[in-house]
Amino acid sequence: MYGFALEYADPKLKADPAFVLAAVQKNGRALKYADPELKADPKIVLAAVQQNGWVLKFADPKLQADPEIVLAAVQQNGHALQYADPKLK
Repeated sequence: MYGFALEYADPKLKADPAFVLAAVQKNGRALKYADPELKADPKIVLAAVQQNGWVLKFADPKLQADPEIVLAAVQQNGHALQYADPKLK
C-alpha cells in the first residue's frame, strides 16, 4: 500500500491505528490525511517522522514539543526543525 492512498481512504480507515501506522511507514506524508486523534499518537507520529521528517508539520502541537519526536524528525530532515515548538529550537 502506498502512503498517499490514505488520502482517499474511508474515514474509518483514517482512524484505524494499525492501518495508519502501515501507511506512514510506507510514506510519512500519509500523516497529513490521518484522523486528528492519530496525529497525536506518539507511536504513529514517530514512525511518520522517521520516514519523512518534514511531516512533523502535521503532528499534534503537543508532539511538535516532544524532544524525542522532534529529534527523530530533524535527524531525518534538518528542515523539520521549523515545525518544532519554539522551546525546542
